[in-house]
Amino acid sequence: MSLRTQRRMAAEILGVGIDRVWMNPDDIERIESAITREDIRRLIHEGSIKAIQKKGISGARRRGRLARRRRGPGSRKGGRGGGKGEWVNRIRAIRRHLKSMRDSRRITKSVYRRLMLLAKGGSFRSVSHLKEYIEAHKLAKRR
Repeated sequence: MSLRTQRRMAAEILGVGIDRVWMNPDDIERIESAITREDIRRLIHEGSIKAIQKKGISGARRRGRLARRRRGPGSRKGGRGGGKGEWVNRIRAIRRHLKSMRDSRRITKSVYRRLMLLAKGGSFRSVSHLKEYIEAHKLAKRR
C-alpha cells in the first residue's frame, strides 16, 4: 500500500513539498485507487488530501535574533543613560527639598508623606517638576 505516487502528484498540484501533504487515514482506499491527476484534484476538493500549514519562526525567536544583531558602538546614538547614580542624585535632591518644605511648614505632614511616596515611585523628574506638581495640586500652604 504505497501512496508515494499519489503523494507526489498531490504535492505538485497543491504547490507544496511532499512532507506537507496530509492524507485522511479514513479515505486511504479511495486515495490508493486514485491514479490520475484528476482523481487527486477531486480528493483535494473533497478534503481527503490537504496541505499542512507551513511552520514559521515564532515572534519571540525572531526578536531574540534581531536583538543580537547590529548593537555595536557604531550603531548607538546618544549617551549611555544615567543608571543608578542619576537616580540617587535626583531622589536625594527631591527628598531634601520635601524635608525643607515640611520643616518650614509650607506643606503638612500628610502631604509630605504622600509626596515622599510619589517621589519613591519615580513620579518626579526633578525638583522643579516636584514644585510644579505642588503648585498644580495646590498642596502648599498660603502664607
